[in-house]
Amino acid sequence: MADVEIFGLAPSTYTRVVRMVCEEKGIPYTLRSVPPHSPEINAIHPYGKMPVLRHGDVALCESKAVATYLDRSFPGPKVIPDDPKAAALTEQWVSIVNTMMDLPLVRQYLFNYIFPKTADGKPDRKAIDEIVPKVRDTLGILDAAIGKNGNLAGKDFTFADINLMPILAYVRSFPEGREAIASSKNLAAYYDRHAARPSFTATIPPPPQTDRAKAS
Repeated sequence: MADVEIFGLAPSTYTRVVRMVCEEKGIPYTLRSVPPHSPEINAIHPYGKMPVLRHGDVALCESKAVATYLDRSFPGPKVIPDDPKAAALTEQWVSIVNTMMDLPLVRQYLFNYIFPKTADGKPDRKAIDEIVPKVRDTLGILDAAIGKNGNLAGKDFTFADINLMPILAYVRSFPEGREAIASSKNLAAYYDRHAARPSFTATIPPPPQTDRAKAS
């Protein structure tokens, strides 16, 4: 069988998500370290975003689509449940995180540390201070959701959790996010538990730097 190739940069949360799926299922893969809008990525993603996947004659973009393909094509534990209700809850939380939580947590909070638009290149304190209340509210929603069953989409670890963990890892890298997670009982325990998973430890990226390509 052809090798699974993932194209993208290791610091990207979505690249890490796809790698974690491979690790969870025991799928051998090769990470091709290329930035957004590189020829390899542009050939598959119409907007040049990472990651993308090649597997023989299969070429896919968008992390959820890639994860679904990997989950259905390879043996190993299911990351998207077969049960209709559990699968729907997984899809629900992936959508919520990607469409409503990614903006305050990543684009507005993290990026003002990692990719500030300040004249001196230092973190944008004004923008960070303005978004911190929204960051806390967003983490509070996650804390409440996790408190129901211990995971986002029920009692089992699913792709919903894989999709969230790389974001939380970055949020914890900075003081306000770290404090907010630590003060959220359910979320703090959830993070510590899943951060010990081999799929998470095996995909830890280099520390964020201001000259790295944006996660996409």
